[in-house]
Amino acid sequence: MDSKLKAAILIVSDTASQNPASDKTADALTAILAAEGKWEPPTVQIVPDNVFEIQRAVCDWTDASNWYNLILLSGGTGFAIKDNTPEAVSPLIQRHAPGLVHGMIAASLKVTPFAMMSRPVAGVREKSLIITLPGSPKGAMENLEAVVKLLPHACVQTAGANSRALHAGGMKKLENEAGVSPGLHDHHHHHHHGHGHATPRAHTSSDRHQSNDPAAGPNRRYRSSPYPMLSVEEALRKISEQTPEPTVIESPVDTSIVGSVVAEDVYAAEAVPAYRASIVDGYAIIAPDTSNPDKNTKGVFPVASIAHANVGGTLKPLESGTIARITTGAPLPPNANAVVMVEDTELASSTADGEEEATVEILAEDIEPGENVREPGSDISLGSKILSRGDLISPVGGELGLLAATGTRTIKLFKKPTVGVLSTGDELVQHDDPCTLTGGQIRDSNRPSLLSCLSSWGFPTVDLGIARDTPASELEHALRDSLRGVGRASSSVDVIVTTGGVSMGELDLLKPTIERSLGGTIHFGRVSMKPGKPTTFATVPFKETGAATSQQERKSKLIFSLPGNPASALVTLNLFVQPSLHKLCGLGESSQALAQKPWMAPQLGLPRVAVVLTHRFPLDPKRTEYHRAVVTASRSDGRLYATSTGIEGVGQRSSRVGSLATANALVVLRPGRGVGIKGEIVEALMMGGVYGSDTRLIC
Repeated sequence: MDSKLKAAILIVSDTASQNPASDKTADALTAILAAEGKWEPPTVQIVPDNVFEIQRAVCDWTDASNWYNLILLSGGTGFAIKDNTPEAVSPLIQRHAPGLVHGMIAASLKVTPFAMMSRPVAGVREKSLIITLPGSPKGAMENLEAVVKLLPHACVQTAGANSRALHAGGMKKLENEAGVSPGLHDHHHHHHHGHGHATPRAHTSSDRHQSNDPAAGPNRRYRSSPYPMLSVEEALRKISEQTPEPTVIESPVDTSIVGSVVAEDVYAAEAVPAYRASIVDGYAIIAPDTSNPDKNTKGVFPVASIAHANVGGTLKPLESGTIARITTGAPLPPNANAVVMVEDTELASSTADGEEEATVEILAEDIEPGENVREPGSDISLGSKILSRGDLISPVGGELGLLAATGTRTIKLFKKPTVGVLSTGDELVQHDDPCTLTGGQIRDSNRPSLLSCLSSWGFPTVDLGIARDTPASELEHALRDSLRGVGRASSSVDVIVTTGGVSMGELDLLKPTIERSLGGTIHFGRVSMKPGKPTTFATVPFKETGAATSQQERKSKLIFSLPGNPASALVTLNLFVQPSLHKLCGLGESSQALAQKPWMAPQLGLPRVAVVLTHRFPLDPKRTEYHRAVVTASRSDGRLYATSTGIEGVGQRSSRVGSLATANALVVLRPGRGVGIKGEIVEALMMGGVYGSDTRLIC
């Protein structure tokens, strides 16, 4: 085959159609196809147990010009009332393939007699091969593995290839090309499904007995990653699906809530101001009604009292013909209805000791009732909404000031997740260790950098230290202690960020430790990006200590395993971890007002802007690169310009840590041959503030 074949996976499930995160089968089947190396990453769709929905999806994939070579359906093949997949698919089949059905049932019968309760269908429609599989990840994997090596040959024939030419070399040649033998089903039907999830495996003929088990010898370990390569967009989607909804807490109103998100609408407990108040320094007077023919307020008046903003007790009512000295913000005495600015008055006489004003002349003749007065509730009325669910308590202080001004003592917020950072590797030395480095030792710069970045985002952090690669149990214990809140973790962390140990070396143990020792699920283990390709995201079932919950009620904790290279670790922290933390702390919960004004709604992850390249940027032919750059705002034309912090030359890597030292943005360079040209507009993710410059390009 000159090019890879196209596959599509249709998950048939009422539950998964309402909650896509509940489906584990699509990832399991994707891993099997990826391991064969002959398939493009499959398209995945989920539909409910509905005949029409199933048939429409299949026909969209078989009858269109952009058809798929292989269509796999999982679910709805049993005897339950709503198991309608065979009934939906059978009428669509134009040529049935009973041999594939027999092969799948025969393979499953070696695992359980209940395999005979399945009702698989296989056949051809147009140029597409259609196969139905059980709904459980384990059953679907067993059925697909039974026939997967033969499917490329079948799909090539279905697509219209010359059958005589395909079979010219005889059956032995075909078996060798497919990597099969007459004993195809005599092995490996003892998958490790002990934790209820699919463990990625390689299925090429040379990898039939290989493993990602750290105990396996060099000859039995994978030579390439068994995890499918996901796009950045697909990886972000999986992170969003697996990130739990935020937790609501109640907190006192103080500076500790800055950076938190409001969990429910807040209403004013007090009006602001709570009384009629002066907005200037001057004199409270009784201004005549505008209908009064004698509206003149000029004259000399005795000063009857003084009103300060901090006055206590009851104010003496103002009598007609007198005035009261008043300061800004002070309450007006009873009967007073206006305030004359001090600039519009002159001192007429003082007391005998000369310390106080006795009489004051008012020079303004047109003071009206209500002038220079704030009415009660004119700023904030009692019971009015002052904050909405989803609002951010910003560092600027406006939201905190509102709460304080209205006497709000407690508020319901979304809890900020606590993040633990763990470095892994035998070669690591504490950054402040006074020892002289020997051999292959390096100083652990990742952990301080990641902790600093997380703290700058406002999240509480826990330094989990360094976990050695050997003995193998140390990494497992470090992760378990972090989840339980013992050891270096004074309290249980919500999210664990690790760095190192995610590549293909024999001591890169994070992935097998998460899967085999912790019973976790790896949602992706590779991303098509540069740098950061081996980035891994997983969830681990966790039961709170002392919690009276059943096994099924366990919560999931998130683990982000980032590469060991310092630049890669910081790039992937910004790109993948930050959006998840934003969702956990409630930034995704926008209020109705913000929903009507999406440009004001908080954004999950780094802000995205359009920038102009100031020079040529090299492009990777296969992977999207997140290139470190300085973005400035031009004072000349108002545009944003991106300049690399260091173009890599021959023998240099895009993962150089020095390129992040001054960067405030990641320029998104899509795959391509050649270079991004000067003056081209591309997307950039802003990691920091933008400064002004005199840059201007005329292209």
